[in-house]
Amino acid sequence: MPQLARRIGRAKPSAIMQVAEKAKRLKAEGRDIISFSIGVPNFLPGEHVYAAARDALSKDSGQYGSNRGPDALLDAFVEHMAKIGLTGYGRVNCATGIGAKHVIYNLAEALLDEGDTIAFPTPYWTSYLDIAEIVGAKIDLLPCPAGQDYKLTPAQLDAALAKKPKVFLFNNPSNPTGMVYTKEEIDALADVVAKYPDTWVITDDIYNRMVFDGIGYHNFVHARPELKDRVIFLDSLSKTYGMPGWRVGFMAGPEVVAQALATMNSNHITNVPEIVCAAAIAALNGPQDVPTQKCAEFQAKRDQVMAVMNAIPGVVCPRPQGAFYVFPDISVAFGKTHAPSGTKIGNDVEFCNALLEAKGVACVPGSAFGEPRALRISYTCPTPQLAPGLQRFQEFFSELS
Repeated sequence: MPQLARRIGRAKPSAIMQVAEKAKRLKAEGRDIISFSIGVPNFLPGEHVYAAARDALSKDSGQYGSNRGPDALLDAFVEHMAKIGLTGYGRVNCATGIGAKHVIYNLAEALLDEGDTIAFPTPYWTSYLDIAEIVGAKIDLLPCPAGQDYKLTPAQLDAALAKKPKVFLFNNPSNPTGMVYTKEEIDALADVVAKYPDTWVITDDIYNRMVFDGIGYHNFVHARPELKDRVIFLDSLSKTYGMPGWRVGFMAGPEVVAQALATMNSNHITNVPEIVCAAAIAALNGPQDVPTQKCAEFQAKRDQVMAVMNAIPGVVCPRPQGAFYVFPDISVAFGKTHAPSGTKIGNDVEFCNALLEAKGVACVPGSAFGEPRALRISYTCPTPQLAPGLQRFQEFFSELS
């Protein structure tokens, strides 16, 4: 029979979804499962978002929409950016997509020819590696272990950019670590970026409204406005507004890049659906009480999770200040045996499988994010499940010998 394209051999299913599906399957079999696996915010947007969608449905035109996105949505996004200090953008600098993942894929297609290099820090969001491999890019991973708080240093960035990658991809706040770069850290990295004018910079900052402890959100363009001609800012409705299933992502950057993404859209999705756009406009322009409240709740949950991580001997867990993840280094468990089950723990995958089987707690192995000494805990589960899940996690460690 005819063969599939070679790129399909480079495409891999999401490791995060594989864990989530296994947890769902065990739950369907009657197991008591608490999932810390999938990164969904687990809240719904305000009623005004649904009202806008219903109103749009009643007035549905049935027509194609704009490849770039409707003017009202682009204007709402521009205003949304202005509130975090990213000013001077217009409709021509923006484009939409079916979620931020789709926007990243479009950017990979638009910016990277096969064999071009993309550089990004490790740990990374799983899809960065997968998308880069699909488009045939070379990948330069910049290791940022727990010992340096999972953060990239200026020296590391300088060494990476000196090799002249076509794209540098940066994530702040971070998925999977929840770490947030301070203003001083962003300023120092921006000074390095400014030295290398031939590299595009993508800032995947979809958690920019989920920042704790008053640390604030900071971008390279804040530090160095002249970088605006090659920095591409990404955002999404999914996490901030509890709308992951609505699939609305955005980019803002140089006009030539925004036009390239609109052209890409014209060749595969045509447009984000009209009713979804109406809901997105309402989310951006309407009351912000739900995301504000949820950010405060996530900060409190972060504190609850960190209290447990800090109480487990040998576990190293830098304190996250954003998103809704913690990323503990659990390598202290490697080489030990879970006494009640007799299961030996050799690596992060075996740890997560044993934890799920023994305690009914689902986490994602750190190797999915390029850091096999760790695992990711997403603490967006219903609040009544958080404390029992953490207790089971702590008990599992106490049963290792």
